[in-house]
Amino acid sequence: MVDDAAGIDPSLGFVPSETGLARRELLRQLPHSKTLVVGCVIVGFWVFWAVAGTWLTPQDPYAVSGDILHSPSWSHWFGTDALGRDVFSRVLIGGKEILIVAPSAALIGVVAGTTIGLVTGYIGGTLDDVVGRVIDAVLALPLLVTAVLVIASLGSRFIQTNYGDAATSRRTQIIVIAAIFTPVVARTVRAAVLAERDLDYVHAAQLQGERRLYVMAFEILPNVNGTILVELTVRLGYAIFAVASLRFLGFGATPPSPDWSLQISENYPLLLSGTYWWTVLFAALAIATLVVGVQLITDGLLGVIDP
Repeated sequence: MVDDAAGIDPSLGFVPSETGLARRELLRQLPHSKTLVVGCVIVGFWVFWAVAGTWLTPQDPYAVSGDILHSPSWSHWFGTDALGRDVFSRVLIGGKEILIVAPSAALIGVVAGTTIGLVTGYIGGTLDDVVGRVIDAVLALPLLVTAVLVIASLGSRFIQTNYGDAATSRRTQIIVIAAIFTPVVARTVRAAVLAERDLDYVHAAQLQGERRLYVMAFEILPNVNGTILVELTVRLGYAIFAVASLRFLGFGATPPSPDWSLQISENYPLLLSGTYWWTVLFAALAIATLVVGVQLITDGLLGVIDP
């Protein structure tokens, strides 16, 4: 006999848990969220160009020519910059560094924050009080300003041009942004864990003598995965803005990188002249569309998880 509601034949000896069925139902609903699909298409577009764009751009994004500050035309759709480089080609591949640093920072921050929130929310007591006060103190600081101060205090070697220092700079940005996101995520996950820890299924696991680690990892964690997933997409949007801001201020990408933020920073004086607007506008729009795409994914997930 087959259970029509779940698509399961109990005679096979395997009946998924309620958590497993809920997860399957969630996966079935995700493709039906138009908001989520549109967001994935936008983000996927920029990821594609970041990965394969070097071989597919219509012109060499690094090639210098005498056709400087040429306005948008059929030969240069987004015009050229002060060195005669094709802005369209540079914009297409300009998100590569942001798409490496931002997701890495968001993922590490969410993993660390989830661990802290899970432990403090479940164990509670003095540990929860102490960690909670530390988190409140950190969250009282302006996050972006804190990131700038921390990275700047680490020394100028993190903004050099050679590959080794560039890699070090990237790792530093990832670690700093992740550290700043960790307390925010920890507070959110802690609240979700507090709502779960007194439910019957947790008490049943405790009465069976399950260890704390098992209860947290295999009982509570699967039931707060929705909150964590949404938090990951939210942090990703903030991470993109944080990375873009840091690079605009000179931390990270260096010429001749086509990095979006570096394009804006290099050409900002031209924008102030009121004449060469295209040298900045399209890179700024690229950052905006990427953030919008991530936000649409977040809204789509919220619509499915918490309709």
